[in-house]
Amino acid sequence: MRVGKVVQSNGEPCLGVLVEPGVYLAPFPQGYNSLADVLHSPDPVALIEKQFDVNSTLVAQTHVRFVAPIDNQEVWAAGVTYKRSQIARMEESETGASHYDRVYTAPRPEIFFKGNGRRVSGPGQPVRIRVDTRWSVPEPEFALVINPKGKLVGLTIGNDMSARDIEGENPLYLPQAKVYNQCCALGPCVLIPEEPLDRAETHISLSIRRKGSEVFQGSTNLDQMKRTFEELIDWLFRDNSFPEGVILLTGTGVVPPNDFTLEAGDLVTIDVTGIGTLTNPVVQG
Repeated sequence: MRVGKVVQSNGEPCLGVLVEPGVYLAPFPQGYNSLADVLHSPDPVALIEKQFDVNSTLVAQTHVRFVAPIDNQEVWAAGVTYKRSQIARMEESETGASHYDRVYTAPRPEIFFKGNGRRVSGPGQPVRIRVDTRWSVPEPEFALVINPKGKLVGLTIGNDMSARDIEGENPLYLPQAKVYNQCCALGPCVLIPEEPLDRAETHISLSIRRKGSEVFQGSTNLDQMKRTFEELIDWLFRDNSFPEGVILLTGTGVVPPNDFTLEAGDLVTIDVTGIGTLTNPVVQG
């Protein structure tokens, strides 16, 4: 089941369930005030199905505006979980190359705070290049939606914007390279898995268009990821709590070449099998 948060013409949010003909819309169930409340319920699928059986309206996807599927959760991110990411991080940093090499093979993963809801863009909203970077890239990522008890309840698409030159200058600059206004995008919906995920058949692709032409395209699949979801969630919740739940970006396996940097006006599109497409324009300044 793919469920998202939709803003209606009157400005009120509601639930949207994506199906082949379009999107079913329904108000939040009584006693549930947000998408997070629904996802954190004991049985989200049963709750949603009951609500849509009674209250749903089918509309065309072109008439629906999805917003980022986040409420009060924090967003965290894991790094160097793909071999390609390890290589890229070593290439960008002369001073920190050995650290990235070691974290790829170490038991403890790299996990860092990425932001909160006000820093997150939804579908069609801008993502930002810092004004003080000369080398900035999007990072297409598989994102885990996790409830306060540490249970994986959904999957979505994430874009972890990154200033590679800032982090490459010194690994201690990671927070500045990663955390700023419009530094992350999520959406368009959350896939509630009802059967085991086929990692090899779950593809993540990135396309960047500039002035109408594609200037970069790349793809990978989840089978190229070294760590398991369970492993990353376990480390994230060690001596840490998330009363509102948390969304965890799981790293990237698609990295543009070193001579590529985003420019204002670019259009970033990320496709993930089974979830959909997340598209965001790029701004700077």
